[in-house]
Amino acid sequence: MILWVVLTLVALQRVVELVHSARNTRRLLASGGVEYGARQYPFFILLHGAWLVSMAVFIPAATIPNWWLLGLYALLQPLRFWTIASLGSRWTTRVIAVPGATLVRRGPYRLLRHPNYAVVCAEIAVLPLAFGAVELAIAFSILNASLLSWRIRVEERALVRSRAAPR
Repeated sequence: MILWVVLTLVALQRVVELVHSARNTRRLLASGGVEYGARQYPFFILLHGAWLVSMAVFIPAATIPNWWLLGLYALLQPLRFWTIASLGSRWTTRVIAVPGATLVRRGPYRLLRHPNYAVVCAEIAVLPLAFGAVELAIAFSILNASLLSWRIRVEERALVRSRAAPR
């Protein structure tokens, strides 16, 4: 039962974030932003959807969680919100760069180059581990790492191009 509550809350959170992201994406594109790596995006949606579905399918519903790991997952959420809030209207699940825009250097971006990706990597590992699904944690962490290595390269190139472009 706890599993279903947690997965429902995570799924709802992701849907709300996708709606928020879509709104920001429209604004960024309308203000001259350019999307990079658009063909990557469906792979991320597929990965995150499969991550949730695989937990629903392969973890028995009656599994009692490791409360410490579930607590760790909960502690990651303020970091997620801090990252989103720090980017403000520039936060999106896509790679959108606005020509001439400066890099965000507030919040967790003072400390890490890609704090959102660090949080997501931790979430993808910790949540399945909280329910004893070691194989899911490993498999999805590997898949996520491979997609992120591709995405970060695209994002870095986009940031260089946008900073070099006139406003």
